[in-house]
Amino acid sequence: MAILPIITAPDPRLKVRSEPVDQVDDDLRQFMDDLLATMYDAPGVGLSAIQVGVAKRVMVVDCSDDGAAAEPMYLVNPEIVETSDDLRIYEEGCLSLPEQYADVERPATIRVKYLDQHGAEQELQADGLLSTCIQHEMDHFEGILFVDHISALKRNMILRRLKKAKKLQATG
Repeated sequence: MAILPIITAPDPRLKVRSEPVDQVDDDLRQFMDDLLATMYDAPGVGLSAIQVGVAKRVMVVDCSDDGAAAEPMYLVNPEIVETSDDLRIYEEGCLSLPEQYADVERPATIRVKYLDQHGAEQELQADGLLSTCIQHEMDHFEGILFVDHISALKRNMILRRLKKAKKLQATG
């Protein structure tokens, strides 16, 4: 498995809409394994294909507790088919916005249909961190970052910090 470079904001590739996957094959399974290895290496709990420059509707997630056995999930072409009326606020971060966090309100529970790593149709009821993580990664498919859910003032502060960090890294 390869560790892939993660794109960080502000980068226009993160605003690209992702396309559905035509078929789940060995190449896609290898890519998803690389995506998972990249997520674990970062470390994170979710990663969308667009975050490594591939505009496909593919994500990996693992919201298992620290110290617990890994519970990786591969979601291809996920689609939210139901959301709860109850909302929950989680402090979100993103591997594409390193060391930046903000409270984001989202539906507490979702039901999602997707293809697994074998191309089989699956359906999942998710709540808590898993619900938030799936919604966050699905936002990436539409070119939406978690900071797009917060006030313009907070968003601009975060994006300025990231731009400054990129400049320092490039010159340093």
